[in-house]
Amino acid sequence: MAFWFNVKKAAQVAAFFALKEGGQIHVLKLTKLIYLADRAFMERYDVPIIGDKLVSMDHGPVNSLTYNHINGTAESREWDAYMADRAGHMVALSPDHLTEDDLDELSDAEIRVLGEVWQRFGHMDRFQIRDWTHRNCPEWDNPHGSSLPIKYSHVFKFLGKGNSEELEDRIFAERRISTYFE
Repeated sequence: MAFWFNVKKAAQVAAFFALKEGGQIHVLKLTKLIYLADRAFMERYDVPIIGDKLVSMDHGPVNSLTYNHINGTAESREWDAYMADRAGHMVALSPDHLTEDDLDELSDAEIRVLGEVWQRFGHMDRFQIRDWTHRNCPEWDNPHGSSLPIKYSHVFKFLGKGNSEELEDRIFAERRISTYFE
């Protein structure tokens, strides 16, 4: 696992959207909402919420390490404290009595952006939101059955940030600094 990846925070972002969806959510819809939340936070605050590895996959852009937890190919107690194992194409809260107050890893600003993303995209089904990302996230490249990395600088560039390389450098510098506090 990447030393800078905060599994608990990723799980709480997933739990936020599962809560909004009534306790369980389709994997495809969840992965798109998580990506769009990170992207929206980058647009407003110049940093992602999760700080995950971003990749292009056939169904659009994805937060890679979070996706591994959603799919069950990565395991952790922190993830299991908020999200149940994938069942078919759905993931659910674990335990099912979680509330937004339990999402203590997320700042007020992060919760606010997650809510705005839900307001904008929550009504869409998994294919509508996937298609939206294909049309509106130009950093996504069709990998034709594989996956391709998405650089943070490309996301910033397509968000209209003139200092996209500097912003990416800052994210990686913060990752390096976080290793000293582990």
